Amino acid sequence: MEELRGRALGNLRVRVVIPKDREFKRVAAGELEATEAVEKPESNAERVWYYTKRFLLGVPIPTAMAENERISKFKALALLSSDAISSVAFATEAILINLAAAGSGNLGITLPISLVILFLLLVVATSYRQTIPAYPNGGGSYTVARENLGVLPGLVAAAALMIDYVLNVAVCIAAGVHNIISFFPSLNSYIVPMAIALIVIMMILNLRGLRESGTIFAFPTYFFIVSALLLIIVGLIKAYLFRHQPIIGAFTPAVQSIEPLTIIIVLRAFSTGCTAMTGVEAISNATPVFREPQTRNAAITLTWMACILGVLFLGITLLAMTYGIQANAASNPTVVAQIAMHVYEGPWAFLVPLFLLAVLGILTLSAETSFAGFPRLTALLAQDRFLPTQFSFRGDRLAFSVGIVVLAACACLLILGFGGNTDALINLFAVGVFIAFTLSQAGMVVHWWHLRGQQRGWQRSIIINGVGACTTAIVTLVVATMKFLDGAWIVVLLIPILVVTFVGIRRHYLRFERESTIDLPIHPRDIHHRLIVPIDKLNRASVQSLAYARSVSPHVTAVHIVMDTDKASTLREDWQRWQKRLGDEEETHLLIIDSPYRSLIRPLLAYIDTIHERHPQDTVSIVLPEFVVAHWWQHFLHNQTALRLKAALLFRPGIVVINLPQHLS
Repeated sequence: MEELRGRALGNLRVRVVIPKDREFKRVAAGELEATEAVEKPESNAERVWYYTKRFLLGVPIPTAMAENERISKFKALALLSSDAISSVAFATEAILINLAAAGSGNLGITLPISLVILFLLLVVATSYRQTIPAYPNGGGSYTVARENLGVLPGLVAAAALMIDYVLNVAVCIAAGVHNIISFFPSLNSYIVPMAIALIVIMMILNLRGLRESGTIFAFPTYFFIVSALLLIIVGLIKAYLFRHQPIIGAFTPAVQSIEPLTIIIVLRAFSTGCTAMTGVEAISNATPVFREPQTRNAAITLTWMACILGVLFLGITLLAMTYGIQANAASNPTVVAQIAMHVYEGPWAFLVPLFLLAVLGILTLSAETSFAGFPRLTALLAQDRFLPTQFSFRGDRLAFSVGIVVLAACACLLILGFGGNTDALINLFAVGVFIAFTLSQAGMVVHWWHLRGQQRGWQRSIIINGVGACTTAIVTLVVATMKFLDGAWIVVLLIPILVVTFVGIRRHYLRFERESTIDLPIHPRDIHHRLIVPIDKLNRASVQSLAYARSVSPHVTAVHIVMDTDKASTLREDWQRWQKRLGDEEETHLLIIDSPYRSLIRPLLAYIDTIHERHPQDTVSIVLPEFVVAHWWQHFLHNQTALRLKAALLFRPGIVVINLPQHLS
């Protein structure tokens, strides 16, 4: 209300001034809605943080706009298929490295191994097409396994997927950096900093929201698909039509056999090549992010992804075979880099760095599948109380910010721990994803069995998922056995550790819910207060605290811990003069506790515990006057006694702490 006075006597007008930026708007009777003005910073430090976050992440998105954050099939293919599609950049190389021990004469076995992996891709993709309509709210391995097989199998699937998501970010980012270094060897000493920088950039872009990150990352995916298809078409035409090369060419220089070709070597090569299968489940996990009709769009996108992945993987393998490309342990140059150098020769050599740039883009972007899946999985676990509830909170841009940051941090630690070595990281890869595949498909078998008689065509569905479960179970055993000593034991060990952690967190939350209320009476009239006010001297803050305590109950005790006898004597005299102002009915007393060992906190805590034990039916409340200084550096000029006392009382059940801040200008 604003008063406006005129020139004449008694001329007065009153007007209502509506603030320019209202902090609340009325929605209904007894209901307000906070506006964006509430978020505006007050101090300089808050302004710096506020505008920095605005610059990096963008304007906050209200919850009501969540529906607009859904993505189209075009963007979904870029975001959710990048992991699977990018694996063609290193899957063939992984097979060649493992077969190299048997000599270059046996590298041709790469082709039949790749065909088996393509058959496995067909089985898994068909199985997940069954999962999408059955679980339109997101048929992740965790959800399917938990609902059909039980809580423990669901947690195993969740732990396996979480590990694989983190490994995927580390492996793909490292592989992308190695491909660039193949063309720029002088950057070899900067592998780790470059990889960490890319992870941080990915994290920031994902914190901006799924729809916006889809717009940013669509180009690198399609640029790689077009570049790889062009490389395959040009390379195969050049090899088969113009040069009449055989399907399996001569591998030069010839490498001597270190050990004979055995089934162990073949299975090891197959298990490593199965990294091409990672990320296939991402689309069925993220069905809710699609626009309507969700299930149809998700199924179409999954089919596109499987076709593109199959064509690119087979094409890269054929090029490696016909041109006789061999992998080296240092991945410098990589197999796809060598293929590009063989295909694009002479005047077409300028296409080599463009293709390698496309490889870097897709390998970096392939981490986006993890950034889309990991936060959503951890949010589901948090909602079920298997992870801290912070993982289920959405940030300013409606993204699960905590999950995104934790994923980036874990991937950076892996890069630092393994020095960005792709070969060392890839040995940990694929174990977790095939465990999740198996549990998900087994869960779908149980799902269809429960729906027998209700769902038409359940027999066909149960056969498809049954074949998928059996196939992926066999592959899981092969991958875990062949890679166990090379690093897979870490994953096998981490999964039960994570499961035990999940169970422990849930037990804590269940215990917290049982004990979240203190033992106080329900009706206010049954609550009997007993207040204690620690004071140092009888100044304005102490008198105000005592006045507040006396307004609650007449049973108030002021406690002074003697650190200085002269100060204690002065306090007694001041108290006697002040006591004369009180009425006879008030029971406000001063208790002085001598502390011969100059301890301030411990005698006070001991007295509070004694009062609580002697009067268990009363509610013991501690009123703490606390000075709040104007500047942060002034905190160091005070001993923070109230803060230390609050921290100590926090762990004492049944004690109520009332803080009275005294703000200093």
